[in-house]
Amino acid sequence: MERRLFVRGAGLAGVLAAGTAPAIVHAQTTIRWRIASSFPKSLDTLFGVCDVFAKSIGEMSGGKFTITTHAAGELMPAFGVLDGVSNGTVEMANTAPYYFFGKDPTYALDCAIPFGLNQRQMNAWMIEGGGLGLLREHYAKVNIVNFPMGNTGAQMGGWYRKEIKSVADLKGLKFRVGGFGGKVIERIGVVPQNIPGGEIYQALEKGTIDAAEWVGPYDDEKLGFNKVAPFYYYPGWWEIGPQLSLYVNQKAYDGLTSEYKAMIYAASQMAGADMMAKYDARNPAALKRLVAGGAKVLRFPKDVMDASFKSAMEVYDDLNNTNPGWKKIYASYASFRRDGNLWFRFSEAASDDFMQAQKL
Repeated sequence: MERRLFVRGAGLAGVLAAGTAPAIVHAQTTIRWRIASSFPKSLDTLFGVCDVFAKSIGEMSGGKFTITTHAAGELMPAFGVLDGVSNGTVEMANTAPYYFFGKDPTYALDCAIPFGLNQRQMNAWMIEGGGLGLLREHYAKVNIVNFPMGNTGAQMGGWYRKEIKSVADLKGLKFRVGGFGGKVIERIGVVPQNIPGGEIYQALEKGTIDAAEWVGPYDDEKLGFNKVAPFYYYPGWWEIGPQLSLYVNQKAYDGLTSEYKAMIYAASQMAGADMMAKYDARNPAALKRLVAGGAKVLRFPKDVMDASFKSAMEVYDDLNNTNPGWKKIYASYASFRRDGNLWFRFSEAASDDFMQAQKL
């Protein structure tokens, strides 16, 4: 269904660009909406996806459908956007759904869970694997229509004041970690802290927390974490392919014409692809700059990875036994992950392993 909408939206965009369909657009009512982001404007990737989306909608509609973009704190707090869209305070929002795992862990499946799907697998599960339909059922309970809109790709494992030599070094560590990862690492002794992006540096600088993860080199460099914590670990196993979502109030969405609905889907897909391209293009140079500035890039010890994986599987088993909504969607997610990893083992992983060992 959504792929058909995408084709229709893309087709309409082409007609508009050619200037041959004024009757379709001009007959529609002019609409002015707002989109609230969970991120600060300083992050031109995470917040910037809203600008790309809004610009695309404006162009496709010939200026009839305008959307103003608002950073975290302008209209509502960073973590207030789900409620804001649900109750109609704002028409749209862009966020990382795992921020709301405290309301229901199922939200994390619309973003990222530890040892979950990578970016390509997540995209495939949503579009071809039934993920979008299952999550639409979940969001219908809170009057929201969700669309995938953005992904950072695999993230780094964060910045630490002290070196992590074994899982024992994590005991009592106060660690800023987004979303669902906190439920996993607290089982191995970490004290998780869920802090909005704009507040992390101050907490790390003051020693309120001992370590923090955000995204990857490009965004982390902007926020300056390397200035107060020199050890930069990888991989960010709790965010292998975190997807951002576009939230649209159900009532507002139902009031749109089919053309405008198609534009939302088309623009969200385009803006999401633009975000991923930005990260893949900008992270390499940023990582080089961070290393040149003294950052020590280290891989998590094997015992940390093993303990974390075991903890994650235990959390998922517990949720399967206690949360029917989670169980239904996770069954689809886990099955897709299993088959996806089998395929990637023979394709991407094998070729990547060889190419990354070459001196090009």
